[in-house]
Amino acid sequence: MFKRILALLMLIPLLDSALLVALGFYWIGGLEIVLLVVLTALIGTLAVQAEGKRTIRKLQRTLRTGSVPTNELIDGGFLIAAGAFLLTPGLVTDLIGFLLVIPPTRIAIRAVAKKFVIVPYLDKQTDGFATGKVYTFGFPEDTSGGGMGTGSGQTESPFDVGGSSEGSDDDVYDLGDDSYDVEFDDSDDSPDR
Repeated sequence: MFKRILALLMLIPLLDSALLVALGFYWIGGLEIVLLVVLTALIGTLAVQAEGKRTIRKLQRTLRTGSVPTNELIDGGFLIAAGAFLLTPGLVTDLIGFLLVIPPTRIAIRAVAKKFVIVPYLDKQTDGFATGKVYTFGFPEDTSGGGMGTGSGQTESPFDVGGSSEGSDDDVYDLGDDSYDVEFDDSDDSPDR
């Protein structure tokens, strides 16, 4: 996925150059294209500055309520990227920059980024703690038929007494509430009570 994003980012300057050359030679003219690029950079800089101040106010308001300012931090990152796109000469980069600055499109892009990029990455890094999909015991159900799951739709707990692994050296016994004073007999692997 990283290679695809890198290839897309390298394709953008090529598209910008081709579009600028085509517009400069065939439609508008060279001087008008330069003025258009400078004008979009100036308007974009002012828009990023205004949206940045608005996002900082929203972030401070969210922090005052005691909530985590996730959306505001993502918006801040998008505004930094928008500033970089708008300062880069070219019409394609300016279009991407304006899409990141305008609040309705930024909210839609933020929702897509959270769903397909941020949450899966956090889930991968935290083994499910980011979304709460955590297995507290046993193995996750394996629907493919192979692997480590039980395949029957039920997961087994390693804390079950008298489970399917009777007689093995790795038996786990539920000792109950604070009854850790159990003595074990060396002749067999069951606790004496």
